[in-house]
Amino acid sequence: MYLNHFGLIQYPFSLTPNTRYFLKLPSHQQAFSLLLEALDGTNSFAKITGEVGTGKTMLCRKVLNTLDSQPSRFATAYVPHPILSEEGIMQAIAEELGMPECASMNYYNVLKRITERLLRYSREGKSVVLLIDEAQAMPEETLEALYLLSTLKSEATKRLQIVLFGQPELDELLASPSLHRLNKSLSFEFLLPPLNRENTEAYVAHRLMKAGYNGPHMFSKQALNLLHQSSNGNPRIINILAHKAMMAAYGKGDHDITDVHVSRAVADTESAQLPVSFASRLFAT
Repeated sequence: MYLNHFGLIQYPFSLTPNTRYFLKLPSHQQAFSLLLEALDGTNSFAKITGEVGTGKTMLCRKVLNTLDSQPSRFATAYVPHPILSEEGIMQAIAEELGMPECASMNYYNVLKRITERLLRYSREGKSVVLLIDEAQAMPEETLEALYLLSTLKSEATKRLQIVLFGQPELDELLASPSLHRLNKSLSFEFLLPPLNRENTEAYVAHRLMKAGYNGPHMFSKQALNLLHQSSNGNPRIINILAHKAMMAAYGKGDHDITDVHVSRAVADTESAQLPVSFASRLFAT
């Protein structure tokens, strides 16, 4: 579409999480580093929350890739869609841990096999880490089953560590009386904030660079100001607006992205909000 026009090798603002585009912003790098530090311990549960589009899935995959690069220390399981029953979550864990034969077993036998696998990894000196994305969607009974599984111990270490990534509704879910023990066992909690103006500029420049751009600043300061204000610093909305602004510029044959291009992108995006000072300018053109 506009790749050749802007000298790119791939689209910089795709909504598909890709760790190639992970930027070590202060907040995300802090969450990443502290979480890895927490996983070096023996505590059972960690939690990372943030609004839709703040980079939770990207961070989750970055952590997963980092752990998978250390197979002598970690075995991992990843569940991206956790709207599962107790039986369903155990089947998912068994599959992730390389036990497809469990698919035909009942709940008791699946749980037994998982326990045996966790014991084996513990004897080998490995930590087993389960990462769950969109955890706010999990039924309470499923979370309680995970808590009970996490309480099983070997001689020196916990058998299973669980990281929950979710929207703020996860806090409400964990506040349920039935999940009191799990909530008390959280060893690490982090709330991903929106990007500030400076980080918005760094985010846009980083993604363009990773997509192959090596020219001068493509987005003007006014365009970046509007991009930040209209998205409230939400990376997902920034991606949507930046892509549409580039489309608008491409359609006019422009190579520099101005606030006019971003304004038109905002007007075409329901989740973005156009500041009043720019609205009058938009409708005047």
